[in-house]
Order: sequence, then C-alpha cells, then structure tokens
Amino acid sequence: MTTFGAAELLDCYARGVFPMADARDDDAVFLIDPERRGVIPLAGFHLSRRLARTVRRDPFEVRIDTAFSEVVSACAAARPGRTETWINNPIERLYAELFAIGHAHSVECWAGDEMVGGLYGVSLAGAFFGESMFSTRTDASKVALTHLVARLIAGGFLLLDAQFMTEHLAQFGTEEISRAVYRRRLGKALAVTAEFQRLPAATTGAAALQVISQAS
Repeated sequence: MTTFGAAELLDCYARGVFPMADARDDDAVFLIDPERRGVIPLAGFHLSRRLARTVRRDPFEVRIDTAFSEVVSACAAARPGRTETWINNPIERLYAELFAIGHAHSVECWAGDEMVGGLYGVSLAGAFFGESMFSTRTDASKVALTHLVARLIAGGFLLLDAQFMTEHLAQFGTEEISRAVYRRRLGKALAVTAEFQRLPAATTGAAALQVISQAS
C-alpha cells in the first residue's frame, strides 16, 4: 500500500484539493475539492476601524512557528458551540510533517505564558492554504490573521485560500469563487517564489497594518 505523507499532501494542494476527516476520533481521511472556494484577497483585505485599533495596540505578543503542534491541537479541541472537529490524529501527523520540512506555519497570539489564539496553514510557492484558527480571548484569532496577511503580502504571496466562505470570514473581504477560477489563481500562485519569513518575527501591529495598507 502506498504511504500517504507530506510529499503526497503537497501534491494534493497543488492540484487544488485538501484533506478532512468526519470526526476527531475517526482515523479516515478524505480529500475535498469544493465547487466553490473562499479566498481572502491580499490586496483587498478589509479591517474594521475597531479591529485596526486593536491590532495597532498590540494586545498580544505575536509569535511565528514557536508552538505549531500546540496550535493544531487547540484548533482540534472541542469548544462551546463546536463539539466536533475535522482534525483527527492522521491529519495532525501530516501537518507536523509539513511543518518539519518548512511547508506549514503557525501564527500565535500570546498573553504572557498563555497562548490565547492562533492559526496554521500550508505554504507552497506563492500560495498559502489557511487551515484552521482558534481563539480564547477576544480578537486573538483576528489579530493572528492580520499578521498572517501582512506576512504573505511582504513575502510575495499571491493567494490566501480560506477553503470555504463563512460569515466570519466575510468581514475581511473574503470572496467566493468557482473551482475553475480558483484553479487559475492557484496556477499563477504556484508559478512564483514567495518567502513566509520575510518579515521579522517580532513585527508590531502598526508595521503589519502599514504593509496591508500599502498593498490596498
């Protein structure tokens, strides 16, 4: 039987599909190729004035790639209003493999020694595939997303894939596009070289907002 590992998973992303599971305790993994795709525009990322003020205030210490496995585990954990998750143990293992070879990243928000929010995703050429986010403090995941967008813009990325359009993501200017349009954009993104680590790890909220503003 052919082993499905990091290389095979990257090939799936390059083809426009991504893995999911039915439940946390179900070891089966299947691939999704949705007819409609949610994409967060890097050049048209929308922040409310209130959230921009919050980001500028730096309420959290934002760290990059210092607690990747912990972010994935937090995203997989059951929370009020969300008792089930699509992240099972095989998926956690696959993303740990991607992280080990530099193709997965986390953006984390810390309050002292406590991680209170964050997100993780997969980077491949000029595309970043956002996988999941979590928050235990108000706006923590939104601050993480803002810092992610600034990092992608600075690094020359062309595509931020959000997988599905949701009411939560709509506030950031997320658009829903067809499979065909998505694959054209993905093809363009895969043809460029981008660098996730171009911004300093300790980038302030004000600096992140400036990068986003210059791209709009």
